[in-house]
Amino acid sequence: MATSFNDQFDQHGTWRREFALRLKLLGEWMKDHDLLDAGVEERLRRLEAQVRSDKVMVAFVAEFSRGKSEMINALFFAGYGRRIMPASAGRTTMCPTEMGYDADVPPCLRLLPIETRLQPQALMEWRMAPEKWTRIDLDVNNPQQLAKALEKVAETRKVTQDEARALGFWHSQAPEDNPMVDAQGMVEVPKWRHALINIAHPLLKQGLVILDTPGLNAIGAEPELTVSLIPQAHAVVFMLGADTGVTKSDLAIWREHLITESTDPDARLVVLNKIDTLWDALSTPAQIQTQIDRQRASTAEILGLPKEKVIAVSAQKGLVAKVTEDDELLKRSCLPLLEDVLGRGMMGKRQKILGSAMAHGITDLRTETGRVINIRKRDLTEQTMELKGLQGKNATVIKHMRNRISQEQAEFDQGGAKIHAVRSVHLKLLREVFGILGSSALKKEMAQLNDSLMQKGLKLGVKRAYGETFDRLRGNLQRVQGLCGEIQSMLVASFKLLNGEYGFSLQAPAEPAMAHFMAELDTIERNHLQYLGVGNAFKLAQPEFSDRLVRALSTRLRSVHENALGEVELWSKSAAAQLDAQLRERRRNFARRIEAIDRISQAAGGLDDRIGEIEQQESALNQLDSKLAELTDYLIAAQDAAKLMAVAAAASAVDVVIA
Repeated sequence: MATSFNDQFDQHGTWRREFALRLKLLGEWMKDHDLLDAGVEERLRRLEAQVRSDKVMVAFVAEFSRGKSEMINALFFAGYGRRIMPASAGRTTMCPTEMGYDADVPPCLRLLPIETRLQPQALMEWRMAPEKWTRIDLDVNNPQQLAKALEKVAETRKVTQDEARALGFWHSQAPEDNPMVDAQGMVEVPKWRHALINIAHPLLKQGLVILDTPGLNAIGAEPELTVSLIPQAHAVVFMLGADTGVTKSDLAIWREHLITESTDPDARLVVLNKIDTLWDALSTPAQIQTQIDRQRASTAEILGLPKEKVIAVSAQKGLVAKVTEDDELLKRSCLPLLEDVLGRGMMGKRQKILGSAMAHGITDLRTETGRVINIRKRDLTEQTMELKGLQGKNATVIKHMRNRISQEQAEFDQGGAKIHAVRSVHLKLLREVFGILGSSALKKEMAQLNDSLMQKGLKLGVKRAYGETFDRLRGNLQRVQGLCGEIQSMLVASFKLLNGEYGFSLQAPAEPAMAHFMAELDTIERNHLQYLGVGNAFKLAQPEFSDRLVRALSTRLRSVHENALGEVELWSKSAAAQLDAQLRERRRNFARRIEAIDRISQAAGGLDDRIGEIEQQESALNQLDSKLAELTDYLIAAQDAAKLMAVAAAASAVDVVIA
């Protein structure tokens, strides 16, 4: 039987925990052997944080009544023996709902009132204000209480047409998409704008985040969903009804919100749900399968996908089969096939990306640490040669040797001005980088864009304003790349000079590349273009909608800038830490050489003893080098989860800790 998504994700979580533990043990081992400089420590910290906090988001997108909530129940919550997400007939989940786990927050459901749409803050800003949300505590051990509490996401309220328009649910230019008006002239809208569910479900604890998005109107009215949350999801499950096929509103969601030039085709999966509606006692299994195949082929053709990207299932029958342990019904529901595709496709790709990042980081870390070990080896070799040259020499020669070492030390200390000059130029250029990518510069750009959008009436030049903003942002990244190139050239020249003058082995780390941040800007721009067409001209004419759009954009761009700055900062810290480490080793070397000469001058047998000690230290360093290679080789090879799991079963984590 195919491995379920839950099993695949569970293996991924085990791999991440095991990897994080090994990283921590490696850090402790390095600290015990005085190999943990600031640059290496920062790299280790980031790697461990990345592997521990890695999130995997699966977004379920569809029009109302396509069975999203039932699918979430079937895939993730069948173990409760009942429905957890509301999935009765008609509309269920009325507001975008995120399910995840945060150990610092008690199990709860948090609901953001729909009225917050009348205020300018973006969703990300509201997340920072927990007191503005309605909170309901959850008992994860009581499925009935849990299911009852989660029914809140289906709540609605009645408002006037004017209120509905202000909230983004009523558009005079598209009357066919407006909600029904009752006899009193009132309109039904969601009671809540967004819901956050925090529960200690095993998959959620391991970093799974589930996003449930309800319908075209809800998606279109909340820019942050389509410019931030959905594009960043690692898998998007787009659900259709097997009985209805692709409707007009389904096609609108697909074209406007899910398909862009930058879309990763492997991250989009189309599910034809409710195939049980085609099960007919008057039709043979072959006839039913022919109908299902016909619907899959038609759906694939309309959406421009290969047929294998369209999977036909019955979430409802799959859930029933899991709860009742009916293997035959589970097979007919085809749910295991969907789980297998999600598991192999999304989880396999996610693990490959994370494993590759870890392997790259560990390789850099090993290079930096290995350089320190090699410096120590070289210093010991020099000391050995120096001491062997004193064999058979008198006290005057030994005294002369001590004076020469003291003079070398004094000259080295006086050369600190050159090193300080290198640091000063380095920091000056870095300050320019931080100025370009800092929050103040981004706020200024967003304010300028907001001013363009806040002009009264239809904003026919809005695409040009957006284009000019993104051109400037790309230009900023190009300037940063240029500055990094200047810093890199300066480091290479300075390190070459210091290596020649002081015998260092400094090597400038590879400069950070801004290309992938440029690509991310391109993706964000394309995701935004869907809001700038003629079809959204009336929405853009509303100042509050334009303001929300810019705030959502600002949140996403801030993340890009912060990540770019983080890479520049790590690169800078690696270069500085390398210089600090070699300065520290050189000063220790001077101290050890003087100590050795003093011991030799005080005791006749001290020379041979000291040479013997150095040989022992060289042997210990060789063992240290071998152990570093062993530990880091293990971590690099550990990107193969199956291999790591096998090794983990055979060996305790304690075995890694070497004295």
